[in-house]
Amino acid sequence: MADETVLIIVSKVKGYIKTKSEMNTAANVAPKLTEMVQRLCDQAIARARKDGRKTVMDRDFDPQG
Repeated sequence: MADETVLIIVSKVKGYIKTKSEMNTAANVAPKLTEMVQRLCDQAIARARKDGRKTVMDRDFDPQG
């Protein structure tokens, strides 16, 4: 991961998983989710730029959009 900024609220993810499944969450989940979110954001930024916008919108996260 190039940028070490964690974009995930780890306690919320752990709480969600625990509530939904009674399972624990491994420490390496947050960096992986951050990597996935960064990739989705980068793709959304590219779509907004392609459309000539300076605002990323929800539709930019839809690969069919």
